[in-house]
Amino acid sequence: MTIAVQTYAYKGRNAEGKVVSGKLEAPSESAVVARMKTLGLTPVSITEASAGTGLNREISLGAFEKGVGLKDLAIMSRQLATMVSAGIPLLKSLTILSEQTESKALAKVLGTVRAQVESGSSLSEALARHSDVFPPLMIHLVRAGETGGFLDQSLESIARTFEADVKLRATIKSALTYPVIVLIMAIVAVIAMLIFIVPIFEKMFADLGGELPIPTQILVVLSRNMIWILPILVVGGVAGAIWWRRNKHADRVRAKVDPIKLKLPVFGQLTKKVAIARFARNFATMTKSGVPVLQSLAIVGDTSGNWVIQEALHKVQDSVRTGKSIAAPLAQEPVFPSMVVQMIAVGEDSGSMEPMLNKIADFYEDEVQTTTEQLTSLIEPLMIGFIGLVIGGMIVALYLPIFTIFQQIH
Repeated sequence: MTIAVQTYAYKGRNAEGKVVSGKLEAPSESAVVARMKTLGLTPVSITEASAGTGLNREISLGAFEKGVGLKDLAIMSRQLATMVSAGIPLLKSLTILSEQTESKALAKVLGTVRAQVESGSSLSEALARHSDVFPPLMIHLVRAGETGGFLDQSLESIARTFEADVKLRATIKSALTYPVIVLIMAIVAVIAMLIFIVPIFEKMFADLGGELPIPTQILVVLSRNMIWILPILVVGGVAGAIWWRRNKHADRVRAKVDPIKLKLPVFGQLTKKVAIARFARNFATMTKSGVPVLQSLAIVGDTSGNWVIQEALHKVQDSVRTGKSIAAPLAQEPVFPSMVVQMIAVGEDSGSMEPMLNKIADFYEDEVQTTTEQLTSLIEPLMIGFIGLVIGGMIVALYLPIFTIFQQIH
């Protein structure tokens, strides 16, 4: 059941006697009164706020608004863990978070979550109603913390897990930034040469007469047709980006793309290490929080970021359901290195699964860092060579007719 949340404009008097006004999202006026009291305000007036018109209307950018990122959730979890640990009531903690967070999207969702908690829902139930914002991992860990009475520890675990994931993503992004920028520059340079430089040489060659070499003819044909090739490339690129953004999480797409990612030279190993590090870190967090193994396997599979590992863990889940160990079916999946399987087997036998999983995560996160540094040093000369080959090849193709003419003169 979804609780209708409305926006109310209020005026209240604080402890110093000053009148304070503002807006709050709540399911009813009585909820607004209760929240104002938690803020130390005595209600003066409460009215339902309208959306506003003209300059008073809040401008919404729709699809262009920034969503809630993993870093926002990590900061929120850390702050909420601190406040809950300090004994601050959950409703007041959520109010403070919604007012202090820098993310407008998260502030809006937290306002709704607070209203739902105030209406009798548990925190995990309220978060689950916003599954597009809060990942399954976070929802299940909060539920485990509520059930076991250690919500602050669960929130702390969520914060650590998300912070590690943010760091991992930043490492990958730093490795890919340079080659992407260089590739874009190379494409722009090629298009600029075809549009502005090649026509000048074409006119000069036409005045000189004679037949052009094949490479030069190809450049001339491309240059003449750029008037329709460029719009098609731009439209195709934009359409492809929109399609990918909408469908990249679909199983039918991931089932085809993710196996290819693992087979790519150099980048395949990096993708695999990132997915294993994420799997181990999330599994360790859920094991520590007391989430059941079968439930944990389903969640860590979905949050690993790779369809191959997700499907492998679903098979492991089916095997464990029949009473087998985790390590035995993992050994049958080629995506998991033998070291990972052996460490998990040792963890199962010794009853120290969580420390072993954390060691696996630490090892592969270090491996990702090392691989990224090596990749960066390897990509730089390769990209310079690639640009030199492309631009240099075009220049040679443009000057070939001149060399031919000189040979004919001599």
